[in-house]
Amino acid sequence: MARNKPGSGQVRIIAGQWRSRRLPIQDLEGLRPTTDRVRETLFNWLIGSITAARVLDCFGGSGALAMEALSRYAAYARVFELQKSAVTQLQQNLRTLKCEQADVIAGDSLALLAQGPAGQRAPQDSTPSEGFNLVFIDPPFRKGLAQNCINALIQHQWLKPNALIYVETETELTSLTVPVSWQPLKEKKAGQVCYRLFRYEPDSEITQ
Repeated sequence: MARNKPGSGQVRIIAGQWRSRRLPIQDLEGLRPTTDRVRETLFNWLIGSITAARVLDCFGGSGALAMEALSRYAAYARVFELQKSAVTQLQQNLRTLKCEQADVIAGDSLALLAQGPAGQRAPQDSTPSEGFNLVFIDPPFRKGLAQNCINALIQHQWLKPNALIYVETETELTSLTVPVSWQPLKEKKAGQVCYRLFRYEPDSEITQ
């Protein structure tokens, strides 16, 4: 959900049960959904890891990442989003898709992360105290949110062992620090965007 310029008014689901569906998004100032090109690369990286996964989208925005994962048969998605109009649109799009395996939680992502996995009321989540297998971190650029989000995920135990974590930031950000337990898997750049994939391996902390 990186925010950099106004959204296009629609988001397209690339593959899965809702393939090629186009859904409206709010034309909010600064809203820029992750591009089709980047999403296609990301979900190629994730092949074999999405089905039945529990997904956490820390900065939902258009919902493109979470809905793409749900289209590809993720078991559940929890989406955090600050802007109320974006929350309303996300909830409407999930109803349009007849998707009952997701919750959109309105509020500041870092405050919500500080509550831990069971901290929010999430009606569709059948296992609210559990962590997540797949996490998307795609915050507004140039506000230091990616680093703070990474810190909160570890501190408040949001990740299951072997969870995959996707981080999308501005290319000029060179000081991103991840724990030793986050093993780097992939990294690419596209225009002004740098995107990375990590795997959480808690046992690696013990061997350091």
